[in-house]
Amino acid sequence: MDKVNDFLSSILKEGDVVVIGCSGGPDSMALMDFLMKFRKKLNLSLICAHVNHKVRVESDNEMQWLEEFCKKNNIIFEGMCIYNYGDDNFHNEARNIRYQFFEETIKKYNAKYLMTAHHGDDLIETILMRIVRGSTLNGYSGFKKIVTKDEYYIVRPLVYVTKDEILKYDSDNKISYVIDKSNFSSKYTRNRYRKIVLPFLKEEDKNVHLKFLKYSNMLSEYDEYMNKEANRLLKKVYNNKEKYIDVDKFKILDSVIQNKIITNLLRDYYEDDLILISDVHTNLIIDLICSNRPNSKIYLPNSVIAVKSYSKFYFETETSQIDNYEIDLFDSANLPNGKNIKIIEVASANDNNYCRLCSKDIVLPLRVRTRRSGDRMKVKGLNGSKKVKDIFIDSKIPISKRDLWPIVVDSKDTIVWIPGLKKSKFDVSKNKKCDIILKYY
Repeated sequence: MDKVNDFLSSILKEGDVVVIGCSGGPDSMALMDFLMKFRKKLNLSLICAHVNHKVRVESDNEMQWLEEFCKKNNIIFEGMCIYNYGDDNFHNEARNIRYQFFEETIKKYNAKYLMTAHHGDDLIETILMRIVRGSTLNGYSGFKKIVTKDEYYIVRPLVYVTKDEILKYDSDNKISYVIDKSNFSSKYTRNRYRKIVLPFLKEEDKNVHLKFLKYSNMLSEYDEYMNKEANRLLKKVYNNKEKYIDVDKFKILDSVIQNKIITNLLRDYYEDDLILISDVHTNLIIDLICSNRPNSKIYLPNSVIAVKSYSKFYFETETSQIDNYEIDLFDSANLPNGKNIKIIEVASANDNNYCRLCSKDIVLPLRVRTRRSGDRMKVKGLNGSKKVKDIFIDSKIPISKRDLWPIVVDSKDTIVWIPGLKKSKFDVSKNKKCDIILKYY
C-alpha cells in the first residue's frame, strides 16, 4: 500500500476539501482510513458521499451504520436514496445518478477532489469486459487514475493495489466495513470475470494489475494524441453552427481519423450514457457516411438518429413534432422550423430569401403552409409547372426538413414562393414596381 500513500502525498495539500464516494465496503473504507490519516497531517476537510440504491434489504442498515461512523469520526455525511429506476440498464442509470449526486456534493462544499475506491482488480475487469464487448480506444483503456473536470478532479488512489492487498490492509488496521453480497453473484458479468478470469491471470503474474495499469496509461496517451489530431481535422469537415459533417470532406480523411471524429461526436452527444455506444455503432455510422446512398438513417440508443442527407451528416433526436401547419401572413410569421417570414418596405438583395409580389397578380391574404401531396409551382423562368417534391430533391433538402418547409400561397392556394429555394412566375424583377416584399430569415 506504499504506492497509494506516495500517490496521495504527491497530490494532497494543506486544507484540501475531499469528497469520498463511499459505499461502506472494504475498498471505500480503506480509502477513508487513508484520508483520515492524511487529515491529521494536512487539516483536510472530508465529506462522505453515500448512495443507497435501495435494491437490497441491508441497504438502509448499511447507510445508517456509515452515517454513525462519520459522526464518530467528525466526517461530514451526505447521503441519498434512489427510489425509482426508469432505465432498462440498471447499472448505467445507477452510475449516472450516483455521479450526479457526487457532483452536487462537490459544488456544495467547493471540494477540490472526488475520490473513489476503484482498485487494480477493477481496472483489469473493466478493460477485459470492454475488449470482449467492443469499445473505443479510450474505452479499452478502462478508467483513468486522475480525471480533470471543469472545477475538480476525480481521483482513484487505490488503482495501484489489488483487492487482496486492500483486505489485508483492512485486517491489519482493524477497519470495519459492510459486505454487499451481490458482489459474489455470478448473475453479473463483472463478477464472473472476478471469480473466473482474474485468478488465472494472477497465477501467471501476481503483479498483473500493474501491467494492466501500464497498458491503460499507454492507451490513454495514444488517445489524447489522436484527440488532438482529430479535433484539428474536425474543424475542416464540421459545420459547428449548423452541427453537420461535410460528407465529401469527411470521406477523404484517413479511416483512423474518421473513427476518432465519430467517436468524439458520440461522446459529446451521449455524455454519461456513452456506455450504450460500442464500436459497432461507430462502424455503422462511418459506413453510412461513406456509402453511395443519398438519404439514409441509423437508429441509435436513447432515440438518437444518425442521418445522412446528400452531402450532410448529422445526429437528431427522435421526437414527436409538428408535421403540418397553416399560418396567415399579414405582417410576419414565426415558423415551426425556427425561421421567420416578414413583409418589409425595401430590399437590395434579390436571392431566394426574398420575394417581390404585386397584389393585383394574386389573391390576398397570403398564407404559409406545409407541403401537400401533388403540390406544383410555376417556377420563374420556366415554361409550365414543377412538382414541389422535385424542387426539394433538386435542392437536396433533407427528408426530415421537407415536411416543415414553408410554402407561401395566396387565398386560392396558388403557390407563389418556396422561401430559400425557388421563386414562382409571380415574383417581380428587382427593377420593376411591386407593393409586397417578403423576407425569409
